[in-house]
Amino acid sequence: MINTLSPTRINTVLFDLDGTLADTAPDLAAALNAVRLSKGKPALPFEKIRPAVSRGGKALIEVGFNLPPDSDKAENLRLQLLDHYRENIACHTRLFPGMDRVLAHIENNGSNWGVVTNKPGWLTEPLMAELNLKQRAACIVSGDTLDERKPHPAPLLHACQLAGSPPEHCVYIGDAERDMIAGNRAGMHTLLALFGYIGETDRPLEWGADATLKSPEELLHWLIKAE
Repeated sequence: MINTLSPTRINTVLFDLDGTLADTAPDLAAALNAVRLSKGKPALPFEKIRPAVSRGGKALIEVGFNLPPDSDKAENLRLQLLDHYRENIACHTRLFPGMDRVLAHIENNGSNWGVVTNKPGWLTEPLMAELNLKQRAACIVSGDTLDERKPHPAPLLHACQLAGSPPEHCVYIGDAERDMIAGNRAGMHTLLALFGYIGETDRPLEWGADATLKSPEELLHWLIKAE
């Protein structure tokens, strides 16, 4: 749902990566199921894995093996998951349908865009390169770029500096509560991607976004309104 917010001129559009800019769930689900199969366990349905993707490797292992995320066994499984994922990082990952038009509009309109993700740089950088987006992005801020991670606002403020825009002329789009918290704390506009990896028990309408988006097409309309 696009609300009646009339934003100031948006010069920089910042995206979360997994579940917002790109649909990475198929490759991450395949990695989790590969680890399960290696341990003699059957593959889990994709629908069970998808909502956990935005919460990272620990959450995936918790879903896949029902282990406390801080246990040694869970950490070993997480490392196996990430190794498999890195070797197969863009087999099935694609931009969400319509997101290519959003990026083209931003670039053709004299604005710029970037990525702020909690994904570590050793996964973010090769994925962006495989998607042919690395050179197009004005900034890429990963989960280990700074000491702080979302929901701390520091990664978003760092992205603003790299992109050359003050926070009030930026918008952050994400699919998790921590994304909305970070964006609001940074003093920028926030949009919630309902097409992302949101679980059945989540309450996205309580996360404080300026507006919600059912599709990248709605994001395009929002950006046009902001011009």
